[in-house]
This record gives sequence, C-alpha cells and structure tokens, in this order.
Amino acid sequence: MTNGPGTERGEESPPLSEEAALASSEVDRLRRLATLLDSSIPLPGGMRVGIDGFIGLVPFVGDAIGASLSTYIVIKAAQLGASTVLLLRMMLNVLVEVIVGAVPLIGDLFDFAWKANNRNMALLDRHLPQSSREGKTKQRLATAVVILLAAFILLLIVLFVAALMLLFGLISLLV
Repeated sequence: MTNGPGTERGEESPPLSEEAALASSEVDRLRRLATLLDSSIPLPGGMRVGIDGFIGLVPFVGDAIGASLSTYIVIKAAQLGASTVLLLRMMLNVLVEVIVGAVPLIGDLFDFAWKANNRNMALLDRHLPQSSREGKTKQRLATAVVILLAAFILLLIVLFVAALMLLFGLISLLV
C-alpha cells in the first residue's frame, strides 16, 4: 500500500514546496471554474450541464464570454508550465467549441455536450506530474502560442459579428 505517488508503505509524502502548493491551489481553482462552466447543473437522468451552454444562448456576446473564460483556463495552464503541445490541444478544444457553438441552435446544443473546459482540465491533470520538467523558455513559448491563439479566436468572433451585421444591413436594404 502506498501513501501517495512515489512513496512506499510507512513513508510519508514529502511536504509540498510553496511553489507546488500554489500550483495545486491554482489547479483546484481552475477545476472549479471548469466544473461551473461545463457540469455544475444536474439534470434528470444523471446528465450534467454548466453555465457555459446558457451563456452561449445570448447572441454574439455569449459566445465571446464563453470563449474568453475557456481561454483563461488555457492561459493559466501555460503559466503552470504546460507544454506547447498540450496548450495546442487545449486551444483546439476551445476552437471547436467556438466554431461549432457559433452555429444557431445546433451550436447551442453542442456547447452543452462538448464540455471543452472539462476536457482541458483532464488534459492538464494528466500533464501535471511532468510539468515540473518544463523550462522557462518553453513556458514563455507556450504562453505566446496561447495568446496568439486567443487573439485568433477573438478575431474569428469579431469577423463573425461583422459578417452578421453586414448580412442584416444588406437584408434591410432589400426590404
């Protein structure tokens, strides 16, 4: 029987360093946010949904808010030392949610089912034991990649809103 990872019977786990304790606290906070966004509301039949799906029901603004909160989790993962590959996978989850979520009705249902934030926390949890091996250079590169991808998502949202405004403007000219 073990008391924790890497300990033998009868040995106590070494105390966490201050940095590790802060990282653990940050991960717990991110996990609570992901749960709130994706699975905080129980439904009959055992299914759970979160507020992200409801936020996404608000035209234009809802998708932008949801994407921002999801991107926040990815940015924090970068600050915790997540690898560039992991951050790209996390941003892909967010990007899928943003693109499909922008489709009226179908996208709203998809937002309830996809749960990008829970997926990203599962990815981060699998990565954390290795994160202590990440160097500062990789962390800076990963943060830059996340910021660029977040800017790309924001650009997609702005272009989508602009296209809708243009479409409505053209329709009003025809009517």
